Amino acid sequence: MPKLRKRRGKCWIGFDLGGTKMLATVFDAEFHPLGTSRQKTKGLYGVKAVLGRIQQAIENALEDAHVKPSQIAGLGFGFPGSLDLTRGVVLSAPNLGWRNVTLKRWLDKHFSFPSLLVNDVDAGAYGEYRFGAGRGARCLVGVFPGTGIGGACIYDGRLIRGATTSAFEIGHLKVQSNGRLCGCGKFGCLETVASRLAIASEVAAAIYRGEAEVMRELAGTDLSSIKSAVLAAAIKKGDATVNAIVRNAARLLGSGVAAAVNLMAPDRVVLGGGLVEAMPKLYLEEVRRGMEPAALTPFLHDVRLVAAALGDDAGVLGAAALAAEEFGGGR
Repeated sequence: MPKLRKRRGKCWIGFDLGGTKMLATVFDAEFHPLGTSRQKTKGLYGVKAVLGRIQQAIENALEDAHVKPSQIAGLGFGFPGSLDLTRGVVLSAPNLGWRNVTLKRWLDKHFSFPSLLVNDVDAGAYGEYRFGAGRGARCLVGVFPGTGIGGACIYDGRLIRGATTSAFEIGHLKVQSNGRLCGCGKFGCLETVASRLAIASEVAAAIYRGEAEVMRELAGTDLSSIKSAVLAAAIKKGDATVNAIVRNAARLLGSGVAAAVNLMAPDRVVLGGGLVEAMPKLYLEEVRRGMEPAALTPFLHDVRLVAAALGDDAGVLGAAALAAEEFGGGR
């Protein structure tokens, strides 16, 4: 997003916290970006260290935008973990090692403007709904395969959530009766067969068997090196084994998307995340193929399957827009 220096009306901050990086962006009243700050999360240990980096990112974004804290009407904070949205508490965040952290209280203590804590996938899907590939949809389902698989749904302009927590945990649909153990503690979840971690595990096993020779040259068997862009590169170089593994995972993802389609009858399904960004054509083809046997025919006919359009900006845009909805300047 190119930055603008002209400001009109209220300003908003969108924040997207991830396991490897964090992004803070200041927007004007029409959600044009005024300034931004990107910081590393990876390598930080402990809640205090991450909170310090969060404060630095927000202050740097304000400085970059030439905006004073008094000009900010609200902050939307997208967080990757289990949240109590009513109390603003992080219940657990495995990638960060957080448990029972009173994040909203900390934000309210350190900044003069109000804050809203939201699930990061909800923020990304809402960003696509308002500003990206989901514009004009009546019912949008967002599905974001990455280390796990996140999901969100916006219906008639409202984000669907539970009484105290976010909803639409599509990654934890049970798709195999005797499946692998998932990080949630259950067995056979969609994440165990269709996430990037599941793909990387299967690719590493193939390398050990003497298959996936291109991938062996590109990344070896280290799971942390088998990333979305590397998978895409291996497929482009002709690695048939990696190609088959990724396509199968995408089709399995499609079976989970079909369940959401049957429940919500969306007119738009937006696929996002690193895997889709690296291989949009493959994912759109194979997810659609996986949907066809399982989705009801009328629903399948009415739904458009599209790739996300905003990349990293979806989370900060969505978080800022949700804050504006909450604090009185949303549309």
